Amino acid sequence: MRSSSHVVLLTTALLTASVGAAAQAPPPPPGPAPGAAPPPPIGAALQMPPPTVLKPVAPAAAAPPPAAPAVVAAPGAAAPEPAAPAEEKASDPFAFADFTWLEGTNRAHKAWLDTPQFTPEILVDVNYTNSLAHPIDNTVVGSTSLSRNDEVTLSMIGLGGDFHVQNVRARVMTQFGMRSTLVPRNDGSAMRGNFDLDSALRYMSEAYGGYHWDVLHGVNVDAGIFMSYVGLFSYDTFENWQYVPSYTSDNTPWFFNGIRLQIFPSDKFKIEPWLINGWQTYGKFNELPGFGAQVLWQPVEWFHFNSNDYLGWDTQDTPGRTRFHTDNSWEFLYYHDDSNHIMPKIATSITADLGGEQGDGVTPFSGTTGHNDPRYPATCTTAKPCQQLFLSWMVYERFWFGDSKFAVNVGGGMMDNPGRYLVLGPTGNASPFIQNLSTNGVQYVPAQNPFSLSPGTSFEAYDISAAFQYMPNELITYDLEVFHRGSSVPYFAGHGGVTSPDGYISTPSQTGWKADLVKADNRLIAAMMVRF
Repeated sequence: MRSSSHVVLLTTALLTASVGAAAQAPPPPPGPAPGAAPPPPIGAALQMPPPTVLKPVAPAAAAPPPAAPAVVAAPGAAAPEPAAPAEEKASDPFAFADFTWLEGTNRAHKAWLDTPQFTPEILVDVNYTNSLAHPIDNTVVGSTSLSRNDEVTLSMIGLGGDFHVQNVRARVMTQFGMRSTLVPRNDGSAMRGNFDLDSALRYMSEAYGGYHWDVLHGVNVDAGIFMSYVGLFSYDTFENWQYVPSYTSDNTPWFFNGIRLQIFPSDKFKIEPWLINGWQTYGKFNELPGFGAQVLWQPVEWFHFNSNDYLGWDTQDTPGRTRFHTDNSWEFLYYHDDSNHIMPKIATSITADLGGEQGDGVTPFSGTTGHNDPRYPATCTTAKPCQQLFLSWMVYERFWFGDSKFAVNVGGGMMDNPGRYLVLGPTGNASPFIQNLSTNGVQYVPAQNPFSLSPGTSFEAYDISAAFQYMPNELITYDLEVFHRGSSVPYFAGHGGVTSPDGYISTPSQTGWKADLVKADNRLIAAMMVRF
């Protein structure tokens, strides 16, 4: 039959081709390559299907990755090109290690309320502090974390979270509580023009939107109010090794208002330029904005370095006065052994800052200083400028105990600020700022002896602290601290307070009465911080 003769001819051709190829092929390698499937036996190649209509047969299952079915190419035809490998996604920044030990970093390993489009977040911060001076007006001077003595105080409750839909991102975090007053009061730019910037924005600690590009290891552009990294400590006290920061952090910006660009060239390095309204300001003091950047490098799990640098014009009515600042931090996790259940980790942090102002009668590294009596202020001119300098440092040592459920933190810092341009002004009758109406509509007593923040003054201060923290899980921290601060001039609230003779803002000051400021502040602090 015709079909039978075709089978005979096809069989003869296959045998001839197999014998010829075997004669010309080089000797086989010693063994199959790792992972390659063994060749079929020769006898299987000689078997022919019966002369019936052929039906496609699915290839047998194989161990992953599955091998493609063999294709017999016609003589002289080119072999098919292998499929291009799938492009690998760049690794996420700093995801290669566990950095939850860092000062100023969230210690939770996951977001407990995460969803594909929105990650909600809830912050609760409550404190109690007892000053050995027992001021009669229960007022704390010189802190953005503490506000009231001998009272349980809601420092902050924040409600918000992160939106992430496709590549669009946004973050909103409110702030209700004492911090909505403590922080905005230090921003004099809100006095320029109208619309009450400090009132309109005081209840937003973060509010920005932006876009993410999947290039390099990530590129982000955000605009709005975002957190500052200056001073190492986080604005969210839950993320810190202790509750009250040293001057290097407390006297430098907590937030910026403007635009930032985050570039991650690798998963170990970040560059973040800023274009902002000013040095922790809602608005601008002068015509030019502020410029700055952060460089963050974390090459291994046990080391962290960041540098935050700023240039701006942040003094009212002095457009020719330039401010510069550099803030640099190093952190080392020099002992880490999770099998040691008694003391699994020990770490240290070091921060050093240098800043100054130049122009319009001031200079950073020389000039007049020490004119601390407001009745006899210094005369600062271009020919005879006054000194405006900020030099500070802080060092902390942290020990984790009991499977990292307990921790002890000890340390302190110093600050030298001739010109006092970064000193937190006292409140009440010692306030150097114009004070608006109180929340109940009663006018604050006008300051009769305000603390001077003028060029030509001097200010030196130091602090020492020890903190104990209990962290039963990743959602709550209990904190207990002892804190001592000292200054070269009277600055902290003494027993007489800073408000009025009896401590109430509704009581007029008697002739000759002034705020009771002292050179030392000793206190006990207890706090509870919750973060979902």
